[in-house]
Amino acid sequence: MDFTLTEEQQMVRETARDFAEEQLRPTAGERDRTRTSPMEQMKALGELGFYGCTIPEEYGGNPLGAVAEALIVEELSRVDAAFGVFFSVNVNVGCLPILKYGTDAQKSKYLPRIADGSIYTAYALSEPNAGSDVAAIQSKAAKKDGKYLLNGQKVFITNAEIASVYVVMAKTDPEAGARGISAFLVERDFPGLKIGRREHKMGINSSDTCEMIFENCEVPAENLLGEEGQGMHIALDALDDSRIGIAAQATGISQGALEATVQYAAEREQFGRKIGSFGLVYDWIAEMRTRVEASRLLTWHAAWMREQGREHTAEAAMAKTFASDSCRWVTDKAVQIHGGYGYIVDFDAERFFREAKVTQIYEGTNEILRMVIARKTLPPETFARKK
Repeated sequence: MDFTLTEEQQMVRETARDFAEEQLRPTAGERDRTRTSPMEQMKALGELGFYGCTIPEEYGGNPLGAVAEALIVEELSRVDAAFGVFFSVNVNVGCLPILKYGTDAQKSKYLPRIADGSIYTAYALSEPNAGSDVAAIQSKAAKKDGKYLLNGQKVFITNAEIASVYVVMAKTDPEAGARGISAFLVERDFPGLKIGRREHKMGINSSDTCEMIFENCEVPAENLLGEEGQGMHIALDALDDSRIGIAAQATGISQGALEATVQYAAEREQFGRKIGSFGLVYDWIAEMRTRVEASRLLTWHAAWMREQGREHTAEAAMAKTFASDSCRWVTDKAVQIHGGYGYIVDFDAERFFREAKVTQIYEGTNEILRMVIARKTLPPETFARKK
């Protein structure tokens, strides 16, 4: 078993790290405080060709593989987790459904523009009363005069403010429950689409998170993604892939917190000694590093499974759950080791602490994902109901 990155993967990792240090670090804290989207940095990343990392060459992409994609997300998130999630959504959950389920015309229309960075994407699933319970979505799409009229509301949509195309789930057959959900490609300028308020969040503040409102939004029939009734399958398949991105994001936050803490503990003196020499502190640092490395390996393994075309539902769920739970623990200890300075916004430890929490929530709460893992582990008859 070889854990060595290929020459290409190592080059991708180093390029992403250099970009994060040069383009993101100088403004990450200020953008977080002002809730300013990193538009200039987004454009600069496009010049590296990374937006095409999940897109075949025939559509203008530069396919790098799922492991390389995870490396990019981790390196971006190590410095700026908000930028990391923007990138992950854009190249993954907002793009892969088009690649996997789109028609030739849909692929030709959207994928080249995603690859060259001329448009960004988003994924619209969650609703006010439908988070973990995907089948409970209330948005509806009714076909009329050769188009679909989409009505409903979406919430917590990453990239909603900056995206030009959205993968949107709505019910075409409300009586059929989950089997009545369909997927659509909705463009920003379609009549009847309104981007609502930008949410004020605990962290990840330079990443926009908005509501979307559809009032008789006119969606051409050719913008149905896949077939009617296939939306639930498309949604869950997309989440399997995107959870690897969140695992990579959580690993990157943990790595950034670890590095900041190691530097602080090696310089800060109390009682005539570097605080890193105190037993409790170096025990914590040892555990921090162990959890970071374990998170990384779980993430790489899930990404490798996806890259091989193998089922990876459980692997993605395990990577995301472990990496995000570890991220919360690691960032908590980072603040504690920094002491009072860890509570000050001038120190990255404070921002990492706030950024960590959402990784336990989005792309499936960890409680739901433990159910997914258990159902993939226990025999099916375990869940059969007695008549």
